[in-house]
Amino acid sequence: MGKSSKSTTASHVLDRVLVLEMVRVTEAAAIAASNLIGRGDEKAADHAAVEAMRQAFDELYIDGTVVIGEGERDEAPML
Repeated sequence: MGKSSKSTTASHVLDRVLVLEMVRVTEAAAIAASNLIGRGDEKAADHAAVEAMRQAFDELYIDGTVVIGEGERDEAPML
């Protein structure tokens, strides 16, 4: 196995780990928002999801900029 193969494999493993961490962030947001299902308060659900995402991101050892949002569909200043 050459050096190129090893670095490709290592990169693949790191990509997989990062993807799984992003899944955990998404799950945290979904679970937080699901606690507000049926209450008719979309802004509270958005807020809960955003706060859960922030907490989940704080647990990750990454250095970068996260860009999220819904575009112009609705006003969501917390995003």
